[in-house]
Amino acid sequence: MDFKNYIRDIHDFPEKGVTFKDITPLLKDADALQAAAAAMLKMIGDVKVDKVVGMESRGFFFAPILASRLNAGFVPVRKVGKLPSDKISRTYSLEYGEDTLEIHADSISPGEIVIIHDDVLATGGTAKATCQLVEALGGKVIQCNFLLELLNLNGVTKLNGYQIKSLVSF
Repeated sequence: MDFKNYIRDIHDFPEKGVTFKDITPLLKDADALQAAAAAMLKMIGDVKVDKVVGMESRGFFFAPILASRLNAGFVPVRKVGKLPSDKISRTYSLEYGEDTLEIHADSISPGEIVIIHDDVLATGGTAKATCQLVEALGGKVIQCNFLLELLNLNGVTKLNGYQIKSLVSF
């Protein structure tokens, strides 16, 4: 299946000059959704995974599906103020400022094997901060898994040392 056919460009969103890759056409098509989940599982392989970590908000679409099919737990990484229990945080740079992510302090146990999942690998800042949060809790990140990668933003450079897998590249 050519997943690029299910990803549309939205020009000047969220701001002028940006072309947003909209994955909602893929999400609303049952066959494309199932095929994408199966293809991402194949990218992970047969490794035993304890947790799949998904970042707010579009990482929440596939990370729980992957976790369920891997018989693993799902852990959300959220923006500041969205998690109710004890948490740790990491601030990181964006193209146009800074942001902060949080994870529950009890969500990853030392030694657990973790897959990081997000919908898009752009500059790599969100994924790198998430890897740092998981490692601060003692988890071992074995793969950063993405639905799509924007090659011109070179996000892989921030994720040097991590295995990166993307289903579709633009």
